Amino acid sequence: MAKSERQKQKLLYIMQYLLERTDEEHAVTAQDIIGYLLENGISAERKSVYADIEALRQFGLDILRRGDRDGGYYIASRQFELPELKLLVDAVQASKFITTKKSRELIHKLESLCSREEAKQLHRQVVVADRGKAVNENIYYNVDMIYNAIAANVKVRFRYFEWTVRKEMKLRRGGEQYLVSPWLLTWDDENYYLIAFDDRSGMIRHYRVDKMLGIELTGEERSGREEFADFDIAGYSKKTFGMFAGEEETVTLRCGEGLTGVMIDRFGTGVSMRGAGKDEILVRVNVAVSRQFFGWVTGLGLGVRIVGPARVVSEYRTYLCEILRGYEGKLSWENGGEREAENVSAYD
Repeated sequence: MAKSERQKQKLLYIMQYLLERTDEEHAVTAQDIIGYLLENGISAERKSVYADIEALRQFGLDILRRGDRDGGYYIASRQFELPELKLLVDAVQASKFITTKKSRELIHKLESLCSREEAKQLHRQVVVADRGKAVNENIYYNVDMIYNAIAANVKVRFRYFEWTVRKEMKLRRGGEQYLVSPWLLTWDDENYYLIAFDDRSGMIRHYRVDKMLGIELTGEERSGREEFADFDIAGYSKKTFGMFAGEEETVTLRCGEGLTGVMIDRFGTGVSMRGAGKDEILVRVNVAVSRQFFGWVTGLGLGVRIVGPARVVSEYRTYLCEILRGYEGKLSWENGGEREAENVSAYD
């Protein structure tokens, strides 16, 4: 590159140097900047460096100068503060729907938003352990394709897989393509889900985005507009445990008063509850009654009991008895497996 062209880029090199090398704890002098410019084939005088720094200040960079003898310059504030970047790094690492490879790529990009010294603090957090991360590297593109389909008001076509005992992908429906109308994307239980209208069943269904393969936009207009006119995504997530299908019911739970916070965390501050005698409360919730819901209740032990409606109480008793018989060797794995398969019908 010609010397004159390098000189034209001097201001950009100074800005890059300050952004990469400085923060509140690490400043650089005018002589440091001159040396950096020389390394990149640009000659400069101290007076011109001062003028360039002032130009960058006027442009909007928050450049401060220390008052000590060295008089170093540093970037005092950035678009993202270091605690914010640490929070984002933690979120990326904890997200199951982001693959390990993509996690590392994203974190590397986040590191570029702070100085090199501060980036070391982010790097020390990068321990992407085996946390059950997604393996579908196309998940970013899946999300983008779905948003494009929603914006274009068209249906999407894709194949959907499940895992086999050999840890291999197996296409559902024998590899047949799914054709649905996408309306919403939601993040539930650490997974991304597409909520869509399925013409084949005439129902709202949801699909794990990381299990969708070969998404394509069609030229066919979306259906299900009426079903989604007043759709409450927050309510849907609260009543659908782990995104398992089930018939919606208003269920009454009798709980120990100490579990009030647990109920609010699960169902929100709008949940209906009232006192029911000493140290107990009654909670009324709309839920999709499924084995996943029963499992959640069971996990709370004797602190929660389903008290109505009678049909749900009976189903829950049957659920518990079947588990007990299974441990007594009186229930075949085949029957139990068939029942479990029924509970993931929301994906079909």
